[in-house]
Amino acid sequence: MRISGNTVLVAGGTSGIGRGLAMRLHEAGNHVIVAGRRKELLDEIVAEHAGIGAEQFDVTDDASIRELAARATASYPELNVLVTMAGIMVPEKVLDPDSLEITERTVTTNLLGTIRLVHAFAPHLVSRPDAVIATVTSGLAYVPLPLTPTYSATKAAVHSYTESLREQLRDTSVQVIEIAPPLTRTTLMGAGTDNELAMPLEDFLTEIMGLLEAQPDARQILVDRVKRQRFAEIDGTYDQILALQAARTS
Repeated sequence: MRISGNTVLVAGGTSGIGRGLAMRLHEAGNHVIVAGRRKELLDEIVAEHAGIGAEQFDVTDDASIRELAARATASYPELNVLVTMAGIMVPEKVLDPDSLEITERTVTTNLLGTIRLVHAFAPHLVSRPDAVIATVTSGLAYVPLPLTPTYSATKAAVHSYTESLREQLRDTSVQVIEIAPPLTRTTLMGAGTDNELAMPLEDFLTEIMGLLEAQPDARQILVDRVKRQRFAEIDGTYDQILALQAARTS
């Protein structure tokens, strides 16, 4: 992926990592369009950052995604980068019957949302030179957090989907990149911006932008902090890290 000169749509770019990445891409010389559900946040971003576009949509609604793709590709025909950032992370207890609603909402948002976005935008992107689809997974795709089993499972599924997507598009102009963040200081699941166990958001964004620039042909973008989870199976530390994430002492 070239670091500047793109027209980028960040789906789920109104808060957290999505918003931060949208701002960094904007500052790097890209035309950025932020897409999200909350109009007040979209309006705030447009007011504060000259040149950024905004599109409202609901990642849980297939019709809304298809309408977003039609609007965005008509308004920005040069669009060549899609970042599928939208996601939710909510604790679940499998013995609580109310948790099934959380499970289904998480799958719809994190997994179906990503897949529907790809299906909606891919026909346009294959017609553009230097095109990119960037999916966002997590270190929890590789070692799950038992407190959030469906979130972890959807991120593992997005990783698998991304691998297949890259293979299917290998003879097109579309580069497929997986971005796998570690625990980062955002408001996701109330992690908080002062959580000492989490990577500071600005540090994460700086490292990500550096990796994108240094590795233009990258298949996967991994900051150092996430590599312990990413390579746990290979390193033989999977059981240890799973126990740690489960807060087990024995």
